[in-house]
Amino acid sequence: MEDRLSRARLGRREGTALAALGAILLVTVAWWLLALWPSGPAVPEWLERTRAVCFGVAPGGLPHAGGWMLLIGEPIGMVGFLLFAWGGAVRDGLRALAASGAGRVLLGASAVFLLGAAHLAGVRVSEARAAAFDGEAFVAQAGAPVRLDREAPPLGLVDQQGDTVHVADFAGNPLVVVFAYAHCQTVCPVIVHDAMQAVQAADSVAPGLVVVTLDPWRDTPARLPHIARMWGLPDSARVLSGSVVDVERVLDAWGIARQRDQSNGEITHPTTAYLVDRAGRLAYVTPSDPAQLAALLRGL
Repeated sequence: MEDRLSRARLGRREGTALAALGAILLVTVAWWLLALWPSGPAVPEWLERTRAVCFGVAPGGLPHAGGWMLLIGEPIGMVGFLLFAWGGAVRDGLRALAASGAGRVLLGASAVFLLGAAHLAGVRVSEARAAAFDGEAFVAQAGAPVRLDREAPPLGLVDQQGDTVHVADFAGNPLVVVFAYAHCQTVCPVIVHDAMQAVQAADSVAPGLVVVTLDPWRDTPARLPHIARMWGLPDSARVLSGSVVDVERVLDAWGIARQRDQSNGEITHPTTAYLVDRAGRLAYVTPSDPAQLAALLRGL
């Protein structure tokens, strides 16, 4: 009788341990679903904001480094703690499942499900990385302008005067759009300076100039007047920012490849400029060379 009661207590421990393991796996799957799906334009705003808070935002809508640490490290830590506390019960429970036909089916189905989920996650990450690094921008950065001739992506961000800026605001005039951030002391000042030179050289067609921040974490709307003065932007030029979610959405829409170093905030990005024609269509992506930019602007 005592032996039977001992086995009954062991059975309860096994069941509880396996239930805890199953709960960890379900929570892990839920986290990965929240972080990676759905993707693209169909993502609701509330979900984008939740992802930004929980996992951060990197190119293509993927989690940043801290988000990946949470997605991968937390499940490993929870499983490790479970094995430390109830390792014997987990092993005995898995052996008990493997000893029965129904248990083997359950274990096999769980393994197939997890492998399938891992494969889908890998595909999602690969697609997002490919989308984040726009080949056109890198071809243009290599030296030659790339003709695009398609509808310009949206802006909808706030400028240094507190106004919301849209591409349609520049209808009837060409527009130069470049991407930079204030803490950058290397290529970004050059990008902005080259764009200003090109706009001045093409003054006959009265082009507009927009600089979109790559760093909404630090280049907040409140700092935009200071940034505009720091770069020496003329009154007609706009420097844009907004919430992290809104700026990241705009950067994705324009196909701006970037990678933020979480340790120091430095951002790797291309040095290209985008030209929008008088009708609001995205005409060229081109290196930020002042003479070339001015010549293209005069031809729009």
